[in-house]
Amino acid sequence: MIRAYVYRNIDENDGKLMVVENSIEEFKSVIATQFKLPLESITLFSPNGCEINDIRVIRDNEKVYLNHEKVEDGTSCDIDKESLGKLSISETCEIHGKKGVSDWIMLNVGGKHFTTTRSTILAKEPLSMLARMFAEDNNVYLMNPSMTDSFGAYLIDRSPVYFEPILNYLRHGDVILDKHVNPRGVLEEAIFYGIDSMIPYLNQLIWEAKSSSGNNQALTRMDVVRSIIMTHINSELRFQGVNLAGADLNRLDLRNINFKYACLSRCNLSGANLSHCCLERADLSHANLEGAQLLGVKALCANMEGANLRGSNMEDPAGSRAVMEGVNLKGANLEGSNMAGVNLRVATLKNANLQNCDLRTAVLAGADLECCDLSGSDLHEANLRGANLKDAAFELMLTPLHMSQTIR
Repeated sequence: MIRAYVYRNIDENDGKLMVVENSIEEFKSVIATQFKLPLESITLFSPNGCEINDIRVIRDNEKVYLNHEKVEDGTSCDIDKESLGKLSISETCEIHGKKGVSDWIMLNVGGKHFTTTRSTILAKEPLSMLARMFAEDNNVYLMNPSMTDSFGAYLIDRSPVYFEPILNYLRHGDVILDKHVNPRGVLEEAIFYGIDSMIPYLNQLIWEAKSSSGNNQALTRMDVVRSIIMTHINSELRFQGVNLAGADLNRLDLRNINFKYACLSRCNLSGANLSHCCLERADLSHANLEGAQLLGVKALCANMEGANLRGSNMEDPAGSRAVMEGVNLKGANLEGSNMAGVNLRVATLKNANLQNCDLRTAVLAGADLECCDLSGSDLHEANLRGANLKDAAFELMLTPLHMSQTIR
């Protein structure tokens, strides 16, 4: 439903709020009834002084001015000069051979001409830069338009290739890009022009293009967050084989995600919740997992060489055990980690820092603990059968080593 404020004169002291009818004739008929005027004498004008001959040019809540003098052929939109002269008119057009405000605008964007209407620019994004440039004089966001070229087109020093999709979006509300138009370029222009409602559509196109590309480009934190948001809580989120190298994923809730074979090398996962994730054969080399939650994680044969797992937690109160069998933790820092019950069978922990770790009931059978520092660790009931303890440090042990080994 479109409403209009109809005023008898420019001073707006005699007006009515009315619903715009299906045709200009019906609208005039209702106006004639409301204002008790002869139908044939009614002429309608927009705030910029142009005569209204089609209701489609009337926007919602627009002001419409009424002239009820006899209109003869050849007269123009400046028929009531005394009243309409009070309106601020800065542009001209030909209406019945006379001058009035034009709704057509020509733009010269980077050397290419575009023709559009004022209503197209104003309707969808009234607060955009373009809308402010061509708003009516009574608009508080009015900006002075730029200089014009020899054809009278307003000059804008931006890319015409990326401007065309923006103009089409203002016309019909859909984001349609040719296959050779980069959505990133259109996004930059949409931000410049202030077409805010277009930005989410362009971000989605960029995401889809990145997902479908075969160049294995590393995903970012925003890509992961967007995937989490778009995935239903009861659906499995899989990042199998995905390249997330170097991504900043700190403090994210990544529970139950499948990272099998994924590249998480040098990722920042500090404080992240990776409980019950599948990290089987994933590459976490030199990743930062300080303070991460790893309850019930499955990291069979994962590569965590040089990773920082300081203060991480692997003990699940519910009883599920972290499975890190065959994992490569060579040179990793696990100081102060809670690793009670963890399965590190035949894992490589050479030169790893395991100081002050809780390794109660942990399975370290066949593990390579050469040159490991286990000082201050709790190995109560830990299984160390067949482990390589060459040059390992056991100072200040909470449990004597001979009491830690159990026969299973």
